[in-house]
Amino acid sequence: MPVSSILPSSRRVRLLLAGLAAVVALVLAYAAGVVSAGLYAPGEDSPEAGFARDMSLHHAQAVEMGMLAYQRATNAEVRHEGYDIALTQQGQIGTMKAWLDKWHVSRSGDQAPMAWMPGGDKELTPDGRMPGMASDAELTKLNTVTGKDFDILFCQLMIRHHLGGIHMADAILKLSHNPDVTSLAESIKSGQQTEITIFTNLLTSMGAKPLQ
Repeated sequence: MPVSSILPSSRRVRLLLAGLAAVVALVLAYAAGVVSAGLYAPGEDSPEAGFARDMSLHHAQAVEMGMLAYQRATNAEVRHEGYDIALTQQGQIGTMKAWLDKWHVSRSGDQAPMAWMPGGDKELTPDGRMPGMASDAELTKLNTVTGKDFDILFCQLMIRHHLGGIHMADAILKLSHNPDVTSLAESIKSGQQTEITIFTNLLTSMGAKPLQ
């Protein structure tokens, strides 16, 4: 005889209801996950999207300078750091562009640079550069100088560039709870703080100092 037939009817009802409740809970949990993934993906004007766009542009300049150092630096450590920066930050650019595609937002957007930060317009230099970015004149000079002068200028510009990147990473860490975004921001902050120490020590060894 089936066990269910000898159970009191009230208990059979309770077991049936418990089973149905468990199934419903699983279905609702799955549905909530699917819906939340859509609802909580960063939007077109979100801090996360703004950060990904702006940091990609910020990184692009570091990649340009890093490859220049790899090709032209006379100091072997400067050359190594330039290559490492170009490789690392190009990979991070790819990650951030993939996020924008995954979130179904544009890669460029129509917001001004740094608009994702509170008071972001005050973060820009008078000529519209994001924090730490080299000016056209500074990039021209970097392409012109040679030897030790190149090594020194590269380290100086990269320290300032990294300080700007860390500032942007700190800002998104305060604004976002997206685990992908905060994880990358923490990685950027940690890596660039380490590199600032390296570049500062290199400048000291070459008898120079960071830019004021």
